[in-house]
Amino acid sequence: MKRLSGSSGAVFLFVAMSVFASTLEASEQLMEKSGCIACHRVDQKLLGPGFKQVAAQYKDTEGAAEYLFQKVREGGEGVWGDIPMQPNGPNKISDENLNIVIAWILSL
Repeated sequence: MKRLSGSSGAVFLFVAMSVFASTLEASEQLMEKSGCIACHRVDQKLLGPGFKQVAAQYKDTEGAAEYLFQKVREGGEGVWGDIPMQPNGPNKISDENLNIVIAWILSL
């Protein structure tokens, strides 16, 4: 494997950081547009769990993305406390955008 050095390494790092920042910004914009941030934050519990808590809970769980997709669509209660999560249909967040947000959450 060839090692990057000097300006090549710096350019790669800059591009990687830019992609990450764009993904973070896009995911945050999707969450804001879809209303997720009314109940959730990244680093802390609000009404629902923080997204980092969700990521830690499902980190090594097979099928986590599919489970979370269904949880968002159907809602539910009792997993993170007494406050139920309301169902969020495709009229609030499209399947494509929901998959993007879930992938981002699980990457935290």
